[in-house]
Amino acid sequence: MTACLLRNVSDKLCEPSNPLYIGLQGHNGKGGRAANIGLPADYSGVLLSDSPVAAEQPKVYASLASYAESFRKQFEDVQESLRLEGQSENEIRIKSVYLYSEEPGTGKTTTASALLNEYLVTHYLGSLKRGTTPKQRPCYFLDVNELQTKYTEFNRPKVPQDIAEKAAEAYYRAIEKAKHTDFVVLDDIGVRESTEGWRGDLHSVINHRVSNRLPTVYTSNVLISELPDVFGEERLADRVRDMCQEIHFAGESKRGKRR
Repeated sequence: MTACLLRNVSDKLCEPSNPLYIGLQGHNGKGGRAANIGLPADYSGVLLSDSPVAAEQPKVYASLASYAESFRKQFEDVQESLRLEGQSENEIRIKSVYLYSEEPGTGKTTTASALLNEYLVTHYLGSLKRGTTPKQRPCYFLDVNELQTKYTEFNRPKVPQDIAEKAAEAYYRAIEKAKHTDFVVLDDIGVRESTEGWRGDLHSVINHRVSNRLPTVYTSNVLISELPDVFGEERLADRVRDMCQEIHFAGESKRGKRR
């Protein structure tokens, strides 16, 4: 069964009959709001506090613990309180982060998934505390490689119409979720050998999020400065870089282990 996302709050909240648990994860731990955010099953229960990556990336996790605390800024009363303290609009924003490493398998996706779950829990409990109904999908995980596969699936020659239509529908539905959801993970944006049409769609997602000040967690195996070499243009890298902290994951690949 998927680990209880409320385990750091109270063991009682993790009882399968608890209404708060059911609303977040369903009766069997595989439903509720957690089922709507697109996380692969391998990462559905991970949190920063007990992530298997934490011991290997202590500096990164110390920084990201502070970042996760900023998730309370999603609530209007917190924003107003910070304004009264004299903080600027940029300081009140939840920033974006860019998690990268030269090697694959260093724990970036696990960490990004933990951040997504932390945001989900903060939104869920914070909304209930304020007497409002939590959103069904306050955050979303998008596997960029998988999205590119969907794009290729309905753009190949001689693809049967029923297959192409299903792939196109799934593709554009994911695009819309990635554009408009409050907090999003774009996993592995350093994809190579991308077509102009595909690059345009990905840029539209990033541009929309940056323009609307929506926080995004990116993971990649390339530096932001190297993105123009991947996508063949400067503008995408510029949009990613805007209001985004670049965080390096050191070490060699642990892809042979379950992360």
